[in-house]
Formats: sequence, C-alpha cells, structure tokens
Amino acid sequence: MGYQYKIPWRNMIMSKDEYLITDTPLKALTVFAMPMILGSFFQQIYNMADSIIVGQFVGSSALAAVGACAALTNVFICVALGAGVGAGVLVSRYFGAREYGKMKTIVSTSLISFLLLSIVLGVFGFFFANSMMSGLQTPADILDDAVLYLRVYFVGFPFLFMYNILSTMFTSIGESKIPLGLLIFSSILNILMDLWMVAGLRFGVFGAALATSMSELVGGAIPVVYFMKKNTSLLRLTKFRFDIRILGKAASNGASEFMNNVSASLVSMLYNMQLMKYAGENGIAAYGVVMYVNFIFQAIFMGYSVGSAPIVGFNYGSGNKKELKSILGKGIRIIVVGAFTMFVLGQVLARPLAQVFVGYDKELFDITVAGFMIFSCSFLFSGFPILGSSFFTALSDGLTSALISFLRTLVFQVTAVLILPVFFKLTGVWMSVVVAEFLAMIATIIFLVAKKKKYGY
Repeated sequence: MGYQYKIPWRNMIMSKDEYLITDTPLKALTVFAMPMILGSFFQQIYNMADSIIVGQFVGSSALAAVGACAALTNVFICVALGAGVGAGVLVSRYFGAREYGKMKTIVSTSLISFLLLSIVLGVFGFFFANSMMSGLQTPADILDDAVLYLRVYFVGFPFLFMYNILSTMFTSIGESKIPLGLLIFSSILNILMDLWMVAGLRFGVFGAALATSMSELVGGAIPVVYFMKKNTSLLRLTKFRFDIRILGKAASNGASEFMNNVSASLVSMLYNMQLMKYAGENGIAAYGVVMYVNFIFQAIFMGYSVGSAPIVGFNYGSGNKKELKSILGKGIRIIVVGAFTMFVLGQVLARPLAQVFVGYDKELFDITVAGFMIFSCSFLFSGFPILGSSFFTALSDGLTSALISFLRTLVFQVTAVLILPVFFKLTGVWMSVVVAEFLAMIATIIFLVAKKKKYGY
C-alpha cells in the first residue's frame, strides 16, 4: 500500500518542473535559494539567542558554559543535518526523474529510521553529558552548568532532528517557504522564552536550555502534524513504507555534510583547548561569541549552497547538464560578491557585535574584537569549499564532497591550529582558520577542474 501523495498532477508537478528547468538559472537559484539563505540566518539567530541572553543576564562564566557545549551539541546536530541532506538529495533526484514511487519510499524510510536514531542519540547524550564534558577538559567552575544545559537540551533533541529531516523533504520538492516560516516562528519563540526564563524568572543556564528545548519541540512537532494531514504541499503522508536499501544511499549522499559538521565540531573542541591554554576562560567565551557571529555571516554561503543543491540534483536527475554549468557559474559569482561583502562587514561590525555579547567585560570585549577581526578574513575564502562540497553532494559524488570537508577541517584546520599558536600565541589561534580556509579554497578549485569533464558542467 504505502502512503499517498495528494497531488494535482497536471498543474502542480508541471509548474514545478517548468520552474526548475525552464527558468533562467539566476532566477531559479535566487527564488529557490533565498528562503534557504534566510532560513540559515534565522537558524543561527536561534542558536545564539542563549549565548547573548545568558551573557548579559547571568555572566561570563555562564556564557563560557554554554559556549563549551556548542562544539559537542554540533556533533549531534550534524547527524541530523547529514541525514536530511542525504535523503533530500535522493528526493530531488527522483523528483527530477519523475520517479515518484521511489521518492515516496525515501521519505517514509527516512522518517522511520531517523526518528529512532534521534531518540537513541538523545538518551545517550542525556546520560553521558558529564562524561563527555569532562573528557573535553571543561573547566571545573563551569562544568556543572555545562552538564545541566546539555541534559535539558537533549530532551528536545528528537524534535530538532525531525525538523531538519522534514524541512529538507519540503525543500527538495521546491517547498522551501514552509520550513522557513516555521524556523522564523520557533526562533522568535526561543528568544521570547529565553528572555522570560533567564532575564525574568532568573533560571540561569537551566532556563536557557529549557527555552531551547521547548522551541525545538514546537519546531519538530508542527511539521510532523502538517506532513501527516491534508495540506497544500506536494507531500502528504498517510502510511509508511520502509526500504532498508534507501538508508545506504542516503548515508552515502549525506556523508560529506556529516563529515563536515563533525569535523568542524571536533576542531572547535581543539580550538577551545588551545584558547584555554593561551587566554583562559575568557578565550573560550570569546571563541563562542566569534563562532556564533561567524555562523550568522556564513548563513549566505550555507543557505545558498543548501538551497541550490536540490536544483542541481533535479537537473542532474533530468539529464540537463547544460544547466549544471550555468548554475555553478552563477553560484561562484554570488559567492565571490558575498565573500567581499562579508569581509568588509566583519571589519566594520566587529566592535558593535562584541558589544552586544560581552560589552559588560572590557578584557573579554577586547579579546573578542581582536579575534573576530582576524577571523573575518576567512570569509574571503570559506564560501568556495562550502559551495563545492554541496555541489558534489547534489551530484551524488559523496566521496569528492567528503574529501573537501575532510581536507578543510581535519587536515588544514587541525594542522594550522596546532602549529601557528606556537609562533603567534593567541593571534595564531585566530589566524588558523584563515590559513585553513585559503587552502580549502585551492583544493576545491582543483576538484572542480578535475571533475568538469566527468559531469559536463
């Protein structure tokens, strides 16, 4: 039996196909990717709300505790991101090839499998929070707050997982506005609840974590209900169909996204250790602020790359190789313009942004400003490996995409952050990401040139 799609076939499918195939690449990319860019932006607003409010109303120690958790929570989040991207690539390809039966099975299998996985990961994270944070050498004076934050966070983790999976499904068939609207709503809800529980009720780190978990619950529950009820999208789930073979394909496609995020999280842990060595607790707090701001600035790269992936996958599945070349060319130009724009903004806004987070502490403020001004130089290069990795993932070339991610983080960043601080101390820590992103850009260009003949772009 399987579940059914309530689709006005002639009107909706054909209009989607015409939109993705016949529109100019720039128009298609702009219209389709813009919600993803905005979504990525609001995702970072969502993530940093805890830090801003905790820093302002609780203090630098609490801020350091939340910041210390970020690297670990990102490891778990990256599983959801990788799973969503891996399944989404298959959905967009089969949608482009008009193989709707396979598309249905992918969605169903993904929902069942990843829901179970999210529950397992949430339980694991809850019970082993103390062991994990202790293993990361979290300073003793912030350990209890960090563990408390993590345990409350993991209660809401399955809902966060479901949001990422379901939003990817909608995006893969061109319904990017639905997850965007939900994300904006849950982001605003998180901020309001943070203000209520942290600034109003004075619940401290516990209040920040509780606000996040409750927002995750809303963000994950609403799309599940929407997905299962009659709606205006192309997909409506009524019954489940499971095919274990799909998991292998989804895992392969999502490997690069998974590796990229896991690697970035592991590198963040290494950065925290180096900053603790050269700047103490203030170094960890400053790095947390720099990374949150960095994620906001990189939203245009991440959002555009993720948003363009379904279009690349759709045209690849449809055999429109001419469009692949046009999409890649437009993407590179957008990345170049975005890179210079963000670099300039990073230099100009370093002090105002630091003031928002840590204006209450001069020493911490100075460390944060200096760090971000150096760090923002990486914006000139980081868009290229992000775009390249997403592009190859959409082509189902998971190996090349994973290699880009592997080189970018586990090779270039690890090497840089271990060597440069020996010569330049704290400045060397901030310089590491700039050097690493430059090398990753060069590697990405090499892969794009080497694979050009194979894929015909």
